[in-house]
Amino acid sequence: MRATAAEVLDGLDLSGRRMIVTGGSSGLGIETVRALAGAGAQVTIATRNPEDAKPLLDEFPDTRAVTLDLADLDSVRGFCDAWSGPVDAVIANAGVMMLPTRQVTAQGWEMQLATNYLGHFALAQGLHSALRDAENPRVVVVSSGAQLRAGFDFDDPQFERHPYNPFLAYAQSKTADVLLAVGISRRWAKDGITANACAPGWIHTNLARHLDKATLQSLGAMDPDGNLITPDYYKTPAQGAATTVLLAASPLLDGVTGRYFEDNQESATVDGGPDVMAGVATWALDPAAADRLWGYALPVIR
Repeated sequence: MRATAAEVLDGLDLSGRRMIVTGGSSGLGIETVRALAGAGAQVTIATRNPEDAKPLLDEFPDTRAVTLDLADLDSVRGFCDAWSGPVDAVIANAGVMMLPTRQVTAQGWEMQLATNYLGHFALAQGLHSALRDAENPRVVVVSSGAQLRAGFDFDDPQFERHPYNPFLAYAQSKTADVLLAVGISRRWAKDGITANACAPGWIHTNLARHLDKATLQSLGAMDPDGNLITPDYYKTPAQGAATTVLLAASPLLDGVTGRYFEDNQESATVDGGPDVMAGVATWALDPAAADRLWGYALPVIR
């Protein structure tokens, strides 16, 4: 449970493997890149601000940073069009959480759903042939325990008719992330492509920048004076990235697809709800929902 990403990959030689990490210049992404590159992989950091990746580029000369804005489908298309050759792993790590007000993209998609799900869906679609051309290609989708709190609302996914709720919007997007892995596993297994989702756990990163003081204090992550503190159940970023790199590179996951992991283990399937603290909700692994979401998103990216 407390292993770091580097410890998970200890002894593995990833030389010659080409991997993409979205959001690889901050938070969990940094530790994901550091572990994969440290094991010899050639990592492309896909990020809105490539200059933020300079410390990693200095540390790992074979690593590169390329502009990618997941909320901008033109940016995603440009990234995919510029890619050349096979890709061994696409790690959908980037995300936004609990935006306080409803924001929408040019396609009219709520920003959390657009960034966390739709942009990664478009990225995977655009790189399908590059994945297919790799020897043991994998897609890893970083989700969250928030998927336990809400299924995907096909009746009002963009909060057009109901009042916007920052947490429900985030939870829905993280359920969509798991459904993305399920959808890929159902369609692309014939191409040798596997896809799995994971939860990194609670970690102090910039992802939580929109959480207010009361919320952080209720989590035991902030003291009365507004200083961040680290509860025992929190992980370090290096520990949080462990499950991600396990799914991306470990031979233990060869052929495993369409599943959800936390703490470096496959999670039990449970009924989601407000008091459930671990596992993956039944609605997040529902193949019918995965197919429906795939059909809902595909016309948008074309």
